[in-house]
Amino acid sequence: MILRMWTRLLPLLLLASSLPAQDWPAFRGPTNDGIAPVQQAPLSWSPDSNIKWRTPLDQAGNGSPIVSNGRVFLTMPEDEGGKRRSLICLDRKDGLPIWVRTVDFGKVMPTHDTNPHCSSTPVADGERVVVWHASAGLHCYDFEGEQLWSRDLGEFTHQWGMGTSPILHEGIVILNTGPGPESFVAAFDLETGETLWKTVEPSLLTAEQIEKKRLVGTWSTPLVHRVGDRDLVICGQPTRIVAYDANTGEIVWYCKGLACDRGDLVYSSPVVVGDVCMVMGGYVGPSIGVRMDGEGDVSESHLVWYNKDEMSNCASGVAVDGHVYIPEMDGWLRCIDGTSGETMWRERIGRGQTWGSIVLVDGLLFMTNQRGTTYVFEPNPDGLEILAENAFGEVSNSTPAFAGGEIVLRTQESVYCVSVDR
Repeated sequence: MILRMWTRLLPLLLLASSLPAQDWPAFRGPTNDGIAPVQQAPLSWSPDSNIKWRTPLDQAGNGSPIVSNGRVFLTMPEDEGGKRRSLICLDRKDGLPIWVRTVDFGKVMPTHDTNPHCSSTPVADGERVVVWHASAGLHCYDFEGEQLWSRDLGEFTHQWGMGTSPILHEGIVILNTGPGPESFVAAFDLETGETLWKTVEPSLLTAEQIEKKRLVGTWSTPLVHRVGDRDLVICGQPTRIVAYDANTGEIVWYCKGLACDRGDLVYSSPVVVGDVCMVMGGYVGPSIGVRMDGEGDVSESHLVWYNKDEMSNCASGVAVDGHVYIPEMDGWLRCIDGTSGETMWRERIGRGQTWGSIVLVDGLLFMTNQRGTTYVFEPNPDGLEILAENAFGEVSNSTPAFAGGEIVLRTQESVYCVSVDR
């Protein structure tokens, strides 16, 4: 194992300085699927080694960092109640702050102790950056910090807080706005902020479920995937997977089956494996796989597999060679056959929970757990083989950003840039 790690690390040491400066402009990367465009990344680091820079943070946050055109962006609350919510811009070269833009919402909103306010990840295109502050609005800035537009989308409240992030697709901002009294998926013009389409997800709660305060919510960040001759915005909604036409917002198809006894909940993002899209229900909800070439209600015609009981997961998985590698919340990692739903293996990885999503880089998988330890392992359907274990000793619920041979990680105390190009 040591020999294999050094075999991979040696070419990186020689070539890191010549790698192109690829960006990581959104949650789960440029294609929103956890697959990094970079060819290599550091395998080994610690608080005292291979750290290019470290920038301390005043408040904890779960939102992931992004990297775009020489900038690092991330969100942070300015107070524990989330009345003031900020977008922070750092210099990618040295981690020094360039600017901070704060929205003064002036109102304390509920959230869970493990999910501080500003848990959304921004998205950027190299010139503009968009951030969703939930009830405090959707905002767009240029890279010098000038506000270009702002939208008030209503009030969003849930006892567990927020978590979904905006994405970009061909000049439009796409946002799943759950959870809240009214949840919807909408598209906005990146240049003007104008609403291009909005599709409300109907509430299916009965009077009895409302009285008993049934848990309902989606924290799923959408994924754009081309099927046939059109782009679909695929999103996990509380009781179903929904595919929207990216140009119009029209629902192309939907597949029911995500509700469970404990609630109607979806935490993680969709994962596409070939012609099958997989979404996991939250808490102990089911997971389902559905073919994506249908129309209308495909709950029976295109449902490929259905697993009733699953362990809870916040993190999103990655598909590699027909298999999905996905962390469970309680410290276990699972490999699933994406075309059948069969569990190939399930093994404990480290100690503590995992909220950070998995990233595929140069044929290896990277996963950061809640203790701030990043594990590097092979995507192997036969079993778990850990190649490296890198501990920071600081709590983290974020997903690392991989850009130009470097890794930007966010803990609840700091932002780090990991690099072997010293």
